[in-house]
Amino acid sequence: MQDRLERKLDARRKHRGAVRFFSSRRWLLRCPEYGPAARRALRRAERRLARLAREIAALRRAIARREARRRLARSPRAAICSVFGRYCRQALAVAWCESRLSTTARNGQYVGLFQMGAYERRLFGHGETALAQAVAAYRYFVRSGRDWSPWGCKPWYVA
Repeated sequence: MQDRLERKLDARRKHRGAVRFFSSRRWLLRCPEYGPAARRALRRAERRLARLAREIAALRRAIARREARRRLARSPRAAICSVFGRYCRQALAVAWCESRLSTTARNGQYVGLFQMGAYERRLFGHGETALAQAVAAYRYFVRSGRDWSPWGCKPWYVA
């Protein structure tokens, strides 16, 4: 899909060049000898540019949707590391201890990778995907002063 987008962008550059060519040579459009062909070429380039703009926008939306699906489909380990950054190892240890890296883990009111309670989920968010749960836990982690005090499991408990 990315290569199709590149081809469309190349075509757009070509047709923009044609429009610029005729814009800087208006006399050519008025010329009795070359005018009719020049006007046809300009109209064709403008129509093609409009169509390419729609196609490029559609391709970019499709690529963004595909990328979003890829991000959502990440493994819990990858999602946690992408969100927690330098705290990745600690967060993985806590999530492993809390839920064995299961997004569907449940213990009474505590749910998800980081076993966040109902109140915390309301404050910091929650979702079905590992990425959404990791983002919510990271918000909670930051609010708590970047320590693991809200969680029963601590990174240093896991060997």
